[in-house]
Amino acid sequence: MDPRFIKLAQNLIHYSTALKPGEKILIENIGPELPLTKALIREAYKVGAKPFVLLKNQEILREILLEADEEVIKINREMEKSLMEQMDAYIGIRAGDNIAELSDVPEEKIQAYQRDWWHPVHGEVRVPKTKWVVLRYPNASMAQLAGMSNEAFTDFYFNVCNLDYSKMSKAMDALIDLMNKTDKVRITGPGTDITFSIKGIPAVKCDGHRNIPDGEVYTAPVKESVNGVITYNTPSVYQGYTFENVRFVVKDGRIVEATANNTEKLNKILDTDAGARYFGEFAIGVNPYITKPMKDTLFDEKIMGSIHFTPGSSYDEAFNGNKSAVHWDLVLIQTPEYGGGEIYFDGVLIRKDGVFVLPELEGLNPENLK
Repeated sequence: MDPRFIKLAQNLIHYSTALKPGEKILIENIGPELPLTKALIREAYKVGAKPFVLLKNQEILREILLEADEEVIKINREMEKSLMEQMDAYIGIRAGDNIAELSDVPEEKIQAYQRDWWHPVHGEVRVPKTKWVVLRYPNASMAQLAGMSNEAFTDFYFNVCNLDYSKMSKAMDALIDLMNKTDKVRITGPGTDITFSIKGIPAVKCDGHRNIPDGEVYTAPVKESVNGVITYNTPSVYQGYTFENVRFVVKDGRIVEATANNTEKLNKILDTDAGARYFGEFAIGVNPYITKPMKDTLFDEKIMGSIHFTPGSSYDEAFNGNKSAVHWDLVLIQTPEYGGGEIYFDGVLIRKDGVFVLPELEGLNPENLK
């Protein structure tokens, strides 16, 4: 086994989930690759924990969803929910061969899956009630998305996933303090000028305990405080379809106009429920090794010099009152290569063209995190 998998498994068990003797952990593997799953099982046993494994496949999920009725979704939901309720920790490995595998599943089936199967298991049980971390697995499909050879992507993957997250965590403290003192936020850039308040909503650091790769600090906007226009410059795969040039016009918190390369499909997602047209997260990305999009949200939302501003449900740790079956992390990169941009907190410039300009935040610039 590649020793880098062993190191990653050790980090996931000891740092990300801080697994203890006697605790039960569910390892969910969506994909055919098994070395990391095997390494995680071995490491869980070493600490005296009890591992359980759920193997899944996107092709099989597609076959189920194509003809799924309410009973099929209900029984699958209750089966997985019952299992999740018994767990203390969760590690999710995502390794599909085809990101568009679900692209031809009817939209009403996808929405039913998201709302009535996935969200009750993960949104209502896993996220608030377990120690959890989600990651990808390096494979040919991901290398192709990144425009890299398999070998180069695998090296990139381990640089990103095995960096010193404890060092990053300490550097995030100054940004956490500043965000917790901030009321008004303004984001500007090409096609973007949007304002909102984050007053009274906690800032949370993502430092390797929830996602691998990690590297963001998030909060949520006061629900009805958002006004302006935001244009995202990063492609986003959602429900098997690649959206590009997503643009929102927002008034009093609600998306009142939405356009993209498929405006009809975009608006159907935003009409999933009442909360889908409001925002549930505002986050700042700082991972120094991730500098360009690869159509994988788990990587793209951590891009150094990016923000993501998320339609849909907010997290309990930074709750703004918005609930939805949708949580869609759309990314805006503000480095010079992508048009630049600024972030202002209470009228003070804190980041320009992806680089923090306040002395207390310079520890989060890439040269200080590698």
